[in-house]
Amino acid sequence: MMHVPATPTHDVLVDHDWLYAHRHDPRVRVLEVSEDRSLYGLGHLPGAGQVDGRTDLWDPVIRDFLSPVAFAALMGRLGITEDTTVVLYGDKSNWWAAYAFWVLRYGGHARLKLLDGGRQRLMLDGADLTTDIPDVTPAPYPVRPRDEALRLYRDEVRALLPAVRDGQASLVDVRSPDEYCGFVTHMPDYPQEGGLRGGHIPGAVNVPWAMTVKPDGTFKSADQLRRLFEGVGVTPTQTVVTYCRIAERSSHTWFVLSQLLGYPDVRNYDGSWTEWGNAVGMPIAVTPRVRP
Repeated sequence: MMHVPATPTHDVLVDHDWLYAHRHDPRVRVLEVSEDRSLYGLGHLPGAGQVDGRTDLWDPVIRDFLSPVAFAALMGRLGITEDTTVVLYGDKSNWWAAYAFWVLRYGGHARLKLLDGGRQRLMLDGADLTTDIPDVTPAPYPVRPRDEALRLYRDEVRALLPAVRDGQASLVDVRSPDEYCGFVTHMPDYPQEGGLRGGHIPGAVNVPWAMTVKPDGTFKSADQLRRLFEGVGVTPTQTVVTYCRIAERSSHTWFVLSQLLGYPDVRNYDGSWTEWGNAVGMPIAVTPRVRP
């Protein structure tokens, strides 16, 4: 694949002031996508709708995302047209908001932005929140094919392992060090999203997602982010694949690499460790525990 120089796309990040300036713009639609759905009912940005990253974006039967037809229907119900700029925000430094950003881009929507820092930054800024549910007028939305260049499937990841060994590609495991090393098989409080085996995909480097954000939930500077990834050999000249356990954290890192740093070929392996760690015949690597 021909690579082009990385070009950062900082216009995908907005702040509270930007939202306030566009509060009456009918071409802007704000959506909260938090892991904790109850937060929306406790207070959200005026005019913001709510999306559940699991129930709204996933097919109800197949382990996959909404079909293009169902995706278009969802966007229409949310009052979004193909010309609408969608601004996403959520809890946990935008874990699930970044996931929604990736899913919406995968579904074919081009005009997307992320509120830097999400709910955490809003609360620190003392933003005015409301419990009012906005009225939404359904809108027509076209059915488009998915952008498969943003996604990688299990067998494609396995086929990429020789390129990882040769340095032509990078696998970025964004889970915690204990998950990566195989000391634990799931995050605390998430036993349903673990794997039968602990460890990581052979050749993957560990860059925990939280290393990309500051204490207030906003992203670190481009220079800091660039040093972080290039320091472990993840460069713009490679095909880069991000993964975690169900792709919400890896979507956050996908956003950093592709949208903030402009890496030209970044893909998200949404099956992640819940698929790889449970699949028959998939190789894994573990890091022996170092005892003090």
